[in-house]
Amino acid sequence: MTTQILLNLLIAFIWMLLNESWNIVIFAVGYIAGFLIILSMRRFFPTPFYGRKIVAIAYLIVLFIVELIKSSLSVIIEVLRPKLTIKPGIFRSETILESDFEISLLVTLITLTPGSVVMEVDPKARVLFIHAMDADSYHNSIMKTKQKFERAIIGVMR
Repeated sequence: MTTQILLNLLIAFIWMLLNESWNIVIFAVGYIAGFLIILSMRRFFPTPFYGRKIVAIAYLIVLFIVELIKSSLSVIIEVLRPKLTIKPGIFRSETILESDFEISLLVTLITLTPGSVVMEVDPKARVLFIHAMDADSYHNSIMKTKQKFERAIIGVMR
């Protein structure tokens, strides 16, 4: 994959040399041309095409933004109620992720979404202890969000 990215950058710089213009637009055109060349010749590379990883990373970023907005709205609604009816709680959740980096990324994404905080991680048992602002209503939504994040992280890392 690294070879493909470096080859794509090399094609973009050669494109700029051939056009005798050093600006970002010419570089972008050369990069897109290199991307298409590498895409058409992907079967000659021993590693999978790096465009799949870019799509997976973009999906993870969009997924995080959507979950961030949804959880922010639900927290705002809870906070603006005249009377707080929340019941905070801690629950245990197992993860299917294996490496420390994958688990750290999952913990970071869950913690950055409002209404939930990962309190402790047991990497050997792959268990997360999550504190929810309203454990009764947030448990299912946090678990669904965690599963979406796990699938997206697996798509990026493996």
